[in-house]
Amino acid sequence: MVEKEFFKLALGLITASEAHERYRGKECINLIASEGLKSPAVEEMLSQTHDLESRYAEGENDLNGHVKARHYQGQKYMTKIENYTADLMKELVGCNWTDVRLVSGTHANLATFKGLSSATKNNRMVVLPLSAGAHITHDYSGLAGKVLGLETVNHAYNVNELNIDAEKSATIIEGTRPGIVTFGGSVFQFPHPVKELVKVAKETGAYIVYDAAHVLGLIAGGEFQDPFGDGVDFITASTHKTFPGPQGGVILANCEDERMKKAIKKVQKAVFPMTTSNSHLGRLPALGLAALELKLYGKDLAKQTIRNAQTAGKCLFENGIEVLGRKNGFTMSHQIVVDVRDYGGGQKLASDLEDANIILNKNLLPYDNQHNRGDPSGLRIGFQDVTRRGFKPNDIETLCSLILEVIKGKRNSTDVKKDIIKLRQSFPEIKYGFQSINEAKDYLKNLPKT
Repeated sequence: MVEKEFFKLALGLITASEAHERYRGKECINLIASEGLKSPAVEEMLSQTHDLESRYAEGENDLNGHVKARHYQGQKYMTKIENYTADLMKELVGCNWTDVRLVSGTHANLATFKGLSSATKNNRMVVLPLSAGAHITHDYSGLAGKVLGLETVNHAYNVNELNIDAEKSATIIEGTRPGIVTFGGSVFQFPHPVKELVKVAKETGAYIVYDAAHVLGLIAGGEFQDPFGDGVDFITASTHKTFPGPQGGVILANCEDERMKKAIKKVQKAVFPMTTSNSHLGRLPALGLAALELKLYGKDLAKQTIRNAQTAGKCLFENGIEVLGRKNGFTMSHQIVVDVRDYGGGQKLASDLEDANIILNKNLLPYDNQHNRGDPSGLRIGFQDVTRRGFKPNDIETLCSLILEVIKGKRNSTDVKKDIIKLRQSFPEIKYGFQSINEAKDYLKNLPKT
């Protein structure tokens, strides 16, 4: 490559980055169910960790999730930052152990599945079927099978209820005697029947893992499901979906007996030294600040997010779109799933909506041909982003009317795009959080002394 072409690439990179910030940040309405929205304060905190993001902190943690030993010097403030962040996460979710070093939800699943299979010396894991919304990390075709070599066995799934069939899954667990039983997933509209399956899972010696990547913010707000109260052993999650923090991952648990101590030690070993060197420390202060925001505003945010998702489900259904889960109110989470076969399918409509600056994703439905990933029947639509921007049910109805115009071909995407940009720019603020670090500090300094 000649030098001139090299410099053109660099200029193109800068220009594309600037264009992206304008396009996705100011001109689109984001309905991707797996993308969260940080507050100005969390963004500011993330942007000021210039030195921290360059540092390493390899080492061991204790059974409180605190730093035990680090193998580099210069750690005195880094240790405090990690410990403070861990304690904020534990207090928010209601547990006594966490590991915040994970750089993604996939990494959290990797370390947890590896650690628990080592603890049980059992490579069998019962999982939600991929066709029913499990994340690829749970599946034999993904991380669990291809990387860790686990044998995965599917829960029984009731397509009509869009949920695990507890009675049939109990029989599966009894018969296969796995080392791990998982709940949670990527298409996750209704709480899973954890309580109904805890006893049988633990009688077989299995550890129970709840993948809360999509719903951790709703759990923190007390509005979806209480996994620990229902009896799970470990929660894995992303920290950037309904939990509106920086991109990263987390594992949470209660270290309360020898069984859990054994498992946690194995999971910690799977974090370090097995899968982590640089844990991207620059995100930790922002993660802790996001936990503070959810402690203060999480319940209201979760309630409004779910209400907005249910409003969209009702609105689309009443206008002729098949919305899955109607008999149970369409959803109890941040997302809905719609069947758009009659309007051209998921691939076509996701593309048409993208042309209108409405960003969502195509999605396989449980009854689809699972080999037809390129053109599935469905769309998955999430409402955590627009809720944090201040959308209320009447705004959701306005948005749905524009979505319907594209789906039904009543207007072309270019015309709808103008209305979408106008609607997006009428919500310039981010709610349910602090507008700056100083606002957060002032709030904390002015708390009543007890």
